Amino acid sequence: MKLKSFGSLAVASCALLTFGSASANMGNSPSTYGLLPNDIASAQALSIFNSQISAVYYNPANLAKDPRGELTGGIFHADHDLQANGSTIMNDPSQQLQLGLKTDLSSISTLEHPLYFGLMVGVEKFAQEMMAFSSETSDYGQYFTYGRQPLFLTAGAGTSVWRGIDVGFALRVTLHADATLNTRSTLGGVTSQESLNVSAAPKFRPILGVNINWGETFCSRASCWMDNLETAISYRAYSNTRTKVSSNVIVPGTIPAPGLNLAIKTLDSFQPEITTVGVKYDFGTWRLGVTGEYQAWSRLERELRDDTIKDQANANFKDIFIPRIGVEIPAGDHFTFTGGVAWEETPIEGKRSLDVNYLDADRWVVGLGMSAVIPKMPLLAYPVRMDLGYQYQQLDNKTYELTSTNPLTPPGVYGEVETDGEVHVFAASVTLKF
Repeated sequence: MKLKSFGSLAVASCALLTFGSASANMGNSPSTYGLLPNDIASAQALSIFNSQISAVYYNPANLAKDPRGELTGGIFHADHDLQANGSTIMNDPSQQLQLGLKTDLSSISTLEHPLYFGLMVGVEKFAQEMMAFSSETSDYGQYFTYGRQPLFLTAGAGTSVWRGIDVGFALRVTLHADATLNTRSTLGGVTSQESLNVSAAPKFRPILGVNINWGETFCSRASCWMDNLETAISYRAYSNTRTKVSSNVIVPGTIPAPGLNLAIKTLDSFQPEITTVGVKYDFGTWRLGVTGEYQAWSRLERELRDDTIKDQANANFKDIFIPRIGVEIPAGDHFTFTGGVAWEETPIEGKRSLDVNYLDADRWVVGLGMSAVIPKMPLLAYPVRMDLGYQYQQLDNKTYELTSTNPLTPPGVYGEVETDGEVHVFAASVTLKF
């Protein structure tokens, strides 16, 4: 964790020991890019109707759509080229390995009514980085949304409650970490008699979902036009990743006992409260989904007031609405092509965030993908599903003013900059049914 606001060797050492030097920020991969290839390809427009294991995050009610269990493995690579005044300031990729499992709990219990359990885990840098975390000020600007993401973990259950009506409940798990360092140090930074304690506690945030097939619910005859109509609603509570670092340093001859106390409390990967409503209609040869997503970013202002690295920024945020449109086109019995588009507004209001210098912009999101079902595989009782997805994000131009209280900031850094950039996301997954 980089801590430019504090020059203390002890604090920096404690932070590095705790979290490494990963780069991350206020975004989180499920809402920034999507989870599985189908979510990425539809620009998340069809995610609220997706029956794959990513439903445990987007709408756990959809876990009840398919009675079979499934095991899914996926990867995605997000390549960034994010600029300010034509100069690239972020090009580090985000790379995740994802694993998901769904099963019917009624098969291991005395329950007669099916109850489907789902678990999904995502780990950054292809499982080499469990805790991507960074909190820093920046003289040159830093992008608000993009970067490597911390551990993603969500578990939940879904079931059918009446004809065509499914409900689901899940928990998003994040970590709140605490670290304490006590040490003696020379002026040259050589420490002795160190004592380091690190702990992390899970925090649980609820996810609720409802899915309705109107034909199954209201049609009494064999078939009617409502058979092809689905609606869904999902609610995800806000969550964040937070860390606290406390240190006490004694420098003999300079800082006597009880020593210099330094404390840092900062958060990262904030996810706002998100409410999503969607409608999907099957026209026979193709399926159309329209989704509206409300994100309550204004809460982040209150969260940052207690952040010792970013509290001076006085950044302002607004709630935003994101429209998404997705299409699925079946091609024979084994292939389905998916496309989607979304327009995402930046939640940042104003041009300045002192020292922190957040950059962001409105963006267009376009996705394309394909699913293939292989009906027969050796030793497997059920078909195997393979998915590929691609997403392109184009950032609009927006002007920000870089400001700093750091007297060592090089001349010419202050002033207005204009954002620009693009993101390419590639994803693939394999799903086994059982």
